[in-house]
Parts: sequence; C-alpha cells; structure tokens
Amino acid sequence: MRLGERVREIERDERLDPPASVLQRLADTVPEGRLRDLLHGVPLGHPLHPLSVQLPLGAWFSAALLDVLPGDHRRSAHALVNLGLLFALPSSVSGIVDLADQQERQKRVGVAHAAANGLGSLLFGASSAARAAGRHGWGRALTLAGLGAVAVGGSLGGHLAYYRAAGANSADYLIDLLPRDWKDVGALDGFPDGEPGRADLDGVEVVVVRSGTTVRAALGTCTHAGAPLAEGTVADGCLRCPWHGSEFSVEDGSVVRGPATAGLERLETSVADGRVLVRLPAART
Repeated sequence: MRLGERVREIERDERLDPPASVLQRLADTVPEGRLRDLLHGVPLGHPLHPLSVQLPLGAWFSAALLDVLPGDHRRSAHALVNLGLLFALPSSVSGIVDLADQQERQKRVGVAHAAANGLGSLLFGASSAARAAGRHGWGRALTLAGLGAVAVGGSLGGHLAYYRAAGANSADYLIDLLPRDWKDVGALDGFPDGEPGRADLDGVEVVVVRSGTTVRAALGTCTHAGAPLAEGTVADGCLRCPWHGSEFSVEDGSVVRGPATAGLERLETSVADGRVLVRLPAART
C-alpha cells in the first residue's frame, strides 16, 4: 500500500477528534481581524504556514550540517538550533489557525502533523539543553532525531497540502471550464436585489450580486474550501462565505477577510434587454 493510502487511515481515526478539538480551541483564542488574517496569509495571497516552516527547517538543517563539517562549529550550530526553536513558534500558530478552518478528515491528519512537529521541537529543545551543558555528542544526536521527526511531520503536511488541497485555491480549475464569449445567465429581475444569486454558466456555478440595475458576477465557489457562495450573504460591500466566514469584495473579488487567501475570479457583466450577460474578462480570452 502506498504511503498516501496509509495516511488516509489517519483521516478515519476518530480517536484523533478530541485532540483536534483542543487545537480548535487554541485557534479560537486568536481574535478575528488583522492578526488572524496575517496568520492565514491573506496579505500574501496564499497560506503563510508553508512559507513560515522554511525558517525553522532551514535553521535546523544548517545546524546538522555544521555538526558534520570539519572544524569547531559548536557555537554556531547551537545558535541555529535555538533560532529554529524561535521561528517554530509563530509557524506553529499559523498552522493551528489554518487547521481550525478545515474539514474533519484534514483536522485528524493535522493532529498527527502537529504531534510529529511538536516531538521534533522537543528534541531540538533537548539538543539545545545538551549543547549548553557541554554534551555536544548528545546535542548532535538529538538534532538528527529532531530532523527525523519533522520530516515525518513534513510528509503529513504534504498530504494535507497536495492530496487534500488544504490551503489551495478550490476554484482555480473552474476558470478553464468557462466559455470565452458572452453568455445569457438569466433575467435581471430574476436575481435578488442586495443578496447573492445563483446562475449556471455552461455547468459552472456563478454568483451574481445585483444592486438595482448594477450587476457583479464571479465564480460561485469559495476559494478556501469550495463553499457555494450563492448561499452566503452580502453586507457592507462584501460577499460572505456561508461555511467559514471568508469575505470578498463585491466590487473586485479581492479577499477582505480570511481564512480564504485567494480572491474570487471576477466576471465581466452586461445587461441588455433586461437580460444578464457574463463572460471572462477580455484579458483571459
């Protein structure tokens, strides 16, 4: 059996639900607003966590490399171990915040991912303590053990990111299914005023927001987890996702509030003879 299929056994393990609930409560202590959006990666346009983990991993791998190079690099290696521990804290927080807005199967793998990385951090902490006490042989051995633990954690993180698409844009593939020409999606009066409406564009769901005779349209799938945005709400110029509360600008589709990090694909609109026409922006054709 391939590794990816074995990891799916973790997704079905209900014993991981209680620790997943603990991580959920930890994530809930981070208030909504700029800090939470920053931890999600909203300003970057993609999740922060996969980027932030490179800092502790790079520091720890560099420490292990110095341990095997000729010469006395003990102080530098010790400093890098400590630097990795410092970087690991904000990276862990960003990962926990992301995990809180995922599905049950992803949360269970996330628990195993967090446990492996937590064990790795403990081993690197023990390595730092051993080095401080002058037991450099133990320090080197514990660093290698720590790298092994975070490698397992990284593999589980890869499963979340690539097998289960946690953090990926859930609507990007739909762009390639859209027609390039103007298409009639319904009568203007058929869409509610000030509320999201649903339209079908050659089998692709589109969300339409009408304000009088002004119409805005975008792909109707939330980029975060694939929620149907037509079931959401509109307030203060924002379209709010019904599942996790992501908010997108009605005007241009940009992310106003996470956990979504990718904006909506906005469509061009036109009203002719009381009918609503939409298409991909001209630059896409």
